[in-house]
Amino acid sequence: MEFNHADLFEGLADAIGDRTAVVVFDSAGGTERRTYAELNDEADRLAHHLRAAGVEPGGHVGIQLYNGVEYVAALLAALKIRAVPVNVNYRYVEAELAYLYDDADLVALVYDAEFEDRVETAAAGASLLRHRIVVGGRSPHAVSYPDALAERAAADFPERSGQDVYIIYTGGTTGMPKGVMWRCEDLFMAFGGGNPYGEPRRTPDEVIEAAKGSGPLVMMAAAPLMHGAAQMATFIGWWMGATLVYTRRFDAAEVLAAIEAEKVFTVNITGDAMARPLADAIATGSHDLSSLGVLSSTGAILSGSVRDRLQELLPNVMILDNFGSSESGFTASGVEGSSPESGMRYRPNNARLRVLDDALTEVEPGSGVIGQVAKSGHIAFGYYNDPTKTAKTFVEVEGVRWLLTGDIATVEVDGTIAIFGRGSQCINTGGEKVYPEEIEAVLKRHPAVFDALVTGIPDERFGSRVAAVVQPYGEPPSAADLDAHCRAVLSGYKVPRTYAFVPEMQRSPAGKADYRWAKHIAQQAAVHENASSTD
Repeated sequence: MEFNHADLFEGLADAIGDRTAVVVFDSAGGTERRTYAELNDEADRLAHHLRAAGVEPGGHVGIQLYNGVEYVAALLAALKIRAVPVNVNYRYVEAELAYLYDDADLVALVYDAEFEDRVETAAAGASLLRHRIVVGGRSPHAVSYPDALAERAAADFPERSGQDVYIIYTGGTTGMPKGVMWRCEDLFMAFGGGNPYGEPRRTPDEVIEAAKGSGPLVMMAAAPLMHGAAQMATFIGWWMGATLVYTRRFDAAEVLAAIEAEKVFTVNITGDAMARPLADAIATGSHDLSSLGVLSSTGAILSGSVRDRLQELLPNVMILDNFGSSESGFTASGVEGSSPESGMRYRPNNARLRVLDDALTEVEPGSGVIGQVAKSGHIAFGYYNDPTKTAKTFVEVEGVRWLLTGDIATVEVDGTIAIFGRGSQCINTGGEKVYPEEIEAVLKRHPAVFDALVTGIPDERFGSRVAAVVQPYGEPPSAADLDAHCRAVLSGYKVPRTYAFVPEMQRSPAGKADYRWAKHIAQQAAVHENASSTD
């Protein structure tokens, strides 16, 4: 047994097979459960089917599903035969799916029946995609999921390695989706090493023994499993022998109902996009959340106002804001009191996390030098089918390979890292640098603002101007009202000059910002402003 996710899960199935591994909660009464042994058997059957269908070691298996038992079974099934699972964003339209199917070189696809039309159109251009499995329905172009599980066979899988590949496709905020490539052992270590609260496990057997000795722990991943954070939260929980709870899709009331019914102790969410509706639902007082001890946000930042409201509503719950990425793993924890409004400060939980300046030299604590966050050691090893981006992001300095995260930061005297924002989102307006996260957090403190995205749009005088796309609570506030609100706490050059109001913010299913969309909306608003001013 190696630090390979399939090896480890099989070891757990042997050791704690009767313990519940997965609960897919449905308040209407359709809740599904699998023990570790049952889920392992289901994944075995699916793995044999994939192999019989011609999926070989190294072949890429797409998973285009809502949360469900089938998702985690497909993950494990691909890994069991040394194939590579590939997450597919279920919100993608035909053109985006066609790009991903082709870019990822998918040879097989497991998908929900609701996506049949989109899949059929996109698959037409995917030359390597030769086998499909449909969940929750029938298709003349695919094998149904129950049929794929019909035959039982001996678990005579090939010997696996910690060097086997795992790919996480990340949509990003500005460009086309990219496949982040990991080796299984590095992925295991980067996301807790089987022990997120202490030193990583030294051997696979230690993982199994620790899980055997653990008490009952119920954890929930509220984000979609098509997002890497939810997948990793799942594995982190399993390595501790926990039960993982999901809802099929994110709905705040359904998540709270699941916490109450399943006695969830920890829940993992993604930023304000999930935290704000959860806070609204908690405020109704309709659910017993006494089992909840930890609420953790990963993949997107909690603004101070939303975090404060959650803490007021959940005074006995520990609220954690974690820093990491699909390329780096879990790397730092938010310092108490830090927020986008007051300044984001993180305490490294990894000795190999640094801030490197433009010359790729480590920034001295307290020097005030600005650089970008970098990590060495257990990191991803590149982007699939993208050697140019790989060479730009993964660099070698004096024999050490570093991941350059793109997060602009400095190091304070006490060693904490102060992060200003993503370099790719930085707005240069008249020579001044503006980081959207700070302005977004300030806007979301306004009582009439539900959500906000800030981006830069062209400006004849300053090169770029700050623009905000706002989703209000009900009636939109006036631009003058928001301007006064921002000027009370922000320097003038940071205050948005253009506002666009939308009925619903476009974000990824995991809550990540879609800045391409926001820029388009803001530019349309600017054109309308210019037209109105000349009438």
